[in-house]
Amino acid sequence: MVEAILALEDGSVFRGFSFASNSECGGELVFNTAMTGYQEVITDPSYFGQIVIFTSPHIGNYGIHEDHSESSGVQPVGIIVREVCLDPMHPQSSESLPSFLERNSAFGITGVDTRALTLHVRERGNLRAWFTTRTKKPARAVGLARQLPLMREIAAVESVSTLQPYVLGPENSDKAPRLAVLDFGAKRNILRELVHRGCKLYVLPSSTPLEEIDRLRPDGVVLTNGPGDPAAMSESIPKIGCLLRTYPTLAICLGHQLVGMALGGEIEKLPYGHHGVNHPVKNMRTGRVDVTSQNHNYAISLDSLPAETQASFINLNDGTVQGLVHETMPIWSVQFHPEASPGPHEASELFDQFVTAVHSRREAQEYGRPWPDPASPRDQFGPQGAMGGLSND
Repeated sequence: MVEAILALEDGSVFRGFSFASNSECGGELVFNTAMTGYQEVITDPSYFGQIVIFTSPHIGNYGIHEDHSESSGVQPVGIIVREVCLDPMHPQSSESLPSFLERNSAFGITGVDTRALTLHVRERGNLRAWFTTRTKKPARAVGLARQLPLMREIAAVESVSTLQPYVLGPENSDKAPRLAVLDFGAKRNILRELVHRGCKLYVLPSSTPLEEIDRLRPDGVVLTNGPGDPAAMSESIPKIGCLLRTYPTLAICLGHQLVGMALGGEIEKLPYGHHGVNHPVKNMRTGRVDVTSQNHNYAISLDSLPAETQASFINLNDGTVQGLVHETMPIWSVQFHPEASPGPHEASELFDQFVTAVHSRREAQEYGRPWPDPASPRDQFGPQGAMGGLSND
């Protein structure tokens, strides 16, 4: 390992040792509080263009496992740890964390006082930072950090979305619900959860026109997680508004923020975001509290929501909106990650509720019935009904 520094745009410099790629690079600093699941974190496309600080003091102890990645490679430009394990002993590990980062051209820096760095981010926000092994020129590194583009200036979603459509799920089942999945940077476990529930997925590039989505005649639409500032996706808002009025829609993380914008809400930048697996959210219908996995720097402003849209979940730490319901449109929209990976699985029932509604719509169309059934409770898709969040059952 060689000496390295991390220079922040505010002039702060943190010193450590490089344990992976020594190529100079930079990105936006975020910290993640998860104690396990580092492989899922660093392969999550939502971290594209960022540098992840792990608050857990020892990272890499169980190595890398072939089936734990949430995408095809490392997504952040680098990671920062207090202490890294160079030689994991787990019998099912395929390689070490340093080897995995090196193979994917991402840097790793260890020996940093991650507690002090995390507290600095909590006080100053998600600063831009520059990694280098040219330790004798910290002023130069600070200057390079200040020259980095802001997240809203990066074509983040375009960098991680699939380039070509592809299909997942049962091949020969005519009964399988057909879902159009707009890939803004989808984690694999979102797709796995839906395939596990018998759905056939048409995974589409984020820029897919509305006409092509309609041509698939899907039974429902999924808007996935993804990286960057949702304001950079403003051109997608009219398309998403049309989808919401036409299909049952499941929206997660960035997808949720875009739904909020399409419904008339405004986006606010959080001081340092939510990145971890221990965030409590309250179901506003039932009062139930779930501990959830989260990864975002932005939230929908509660005060900006129109009257016909309500918050279905609230973060108990800071009161931010964690879910949306609409008076008439069947929308399952959540800021947290019900698919976890890593994190608790308490919110996974959301997939069951969405798939059940998609089945109902498909059957209604087959038998020529209106959907939702006018004989059903008026608030079926409101805060007191299926869309209001998870039940207590």
